[in-house]
Amino acid sequence: MVAVKKLSAQMDFSDTVFLDEVTNLMRLKHENIVRLLGYCADSQGEVMQVERLGYQIAEEPQRLLCFEYVPNGNVQHYLKEKSYGFEWVIRYQIIKGICQGVGYLHRERINHLDLKPENVLLGAHMVPKITDFGLSRCFAGSNSTMFTKNIIGTLGYIAPELIDRGQISSKSDIYSLGIIMIKLLLGSDEIDRDNVSRILNFYLSM
Repeated sequence: MVAVKKLSAQMDFSDTVFLDEVTNLMRLKHENIVRLLGYCADSQGEVMQVERLGYQIAEEPQRLLCFEYVPNGNVQHYLKEKSYGFEWVIRYQIIKGICQGVGYLHRERINHLDLKPENVLLGAHMVPKITDFGLSRCFAGSNSTMFTKNIIGTLGYIAPELIDRGQISSKSDIYSLGIIMIKLLLGSDEIDRDNVSRILNFYLSM
């Protein structure tokens, strides 16, 4: 069995961003990274209704990614599933696996930049697998920091220096990882402001 991800035509997702995700995925080989099996990129003529112009034939891009099938949902689902959501052994295993996956990405000079529970799938025996590299960035040469004018990521998981200064570094993923770890340790998707403040204070003091 395989899993197929179809990218929505309404997404602001350029050919460059798509090829970046494919390129990153194709070279990643790690137990805690979802494995890309293949991809397809094509354009087809579709009849669409365009405002003030009526029906027109327009080219609609079709982009598909084919992944290994991961049977146990994602960490977001795990956090909400009370029947097994509070087993320490499983939570430790998930945290350890995500850390190993992030460490591998950073050794490969890749920053994920959208690390969150929905983007960590759970395979056989609850082995975590990081997925969705649509926002990832690669560092070239000896560079370890870059800047962007576009704030990327998911609110609640974005590192403060990315929000404040547009600064991207390996710490961007570590911040997101810290949020996921706290949610797993608490066994809940909800964390209060005091916990978030502790993360921020610890993070900013490093």
